[in-house]
Amino acid sequence: MAKTALVTGAARGIGLAIASRLAADGARVAVLDLDAEGAEAAARTVGGDAIALVADVTKAADVDAAVSRVVDAWGRLDILVNNAGVDCTGAVETLELSAWRRIMSINVDGVFLGTKTFTKLLAETGRGTRFGANIINISSIMGMVGYSEASAYNAGKGAVRLFTKAVAIEFAQKRTPIRVNSIHPGFVKTPLLASGMQKWVDRGLAEKAQDLIDALAAATPNGRLAEPAEIAGAAYFLASDDSSYCTGSELVIDGGWTAQ
Repeated sequence: MAKTALVTGAARGIGLAIASRLAADGARVAVLDLDAEGAEAAARTVGGDAIALVADVTKAADVDAAVSRVVDAWGRLDILVNNAGVDCTGAVETLELSAWRRIMSINVDGVFLGTKTFTKLLAETGRGTRFGANIINISSIMGMVGYSEASAYNAGKGAVRLFTKAVAIEFAQKRTPIRVNSIHPGFVKTPLLASGMQKWVDRGLAEKAQDLIDALAAATPNGRLAEPAEIAGAAYFLASDDSSYCTGSELVIDGGWTAQ
């Protein structure tokens, strides 16, 4: 029987690439996003049996309903990819509490609620195979190293990193058939990165966003940004039985950025 997967924040970028890769390798994929039109378009791009779900990952009722929809459609859920996230920049002395809380709500609470709902489902149904129940949390190299005027994003992605490790240990010690791992991308060619660069342009720190993107590529040891498909390949590995002994791991895909 084909595995089933739920990917959050999958209307575009890394989430869409992951959903597409999992589907290409035979999984039935639910594409979840707050953007209804984007989710529908993504499901069409993914193809096959893909379904579109609209949900706010910061609301427990929405997450519960999304997971229930997948189970109603396919009778099971084997893979959860907690990818939904937003960016946030600004000096700490001017950062608004509302902006801080928004990024923590989406980037951290969303991972917590997805994980809680998925694992509760497995506990209640007894589903999951020895190696088949997987949670993949998309963190960032910004959860590993600091970056100027990105304190909220750093804090949120750092929380995802350690949450992943703690939950992985919890399940492993209970001999629960759930593996939990995190992926830490460097700078990737996504709409999120482009919008983040535009914020700096709007503040008069560059003439155009592409100048900043080029600078990031030049500062990366291998001289380029990652493609979303390269992150998707890592997610596929962690979702597969080939990574059966990986839990609590952090897979860094950054072109050498954190090795400097």
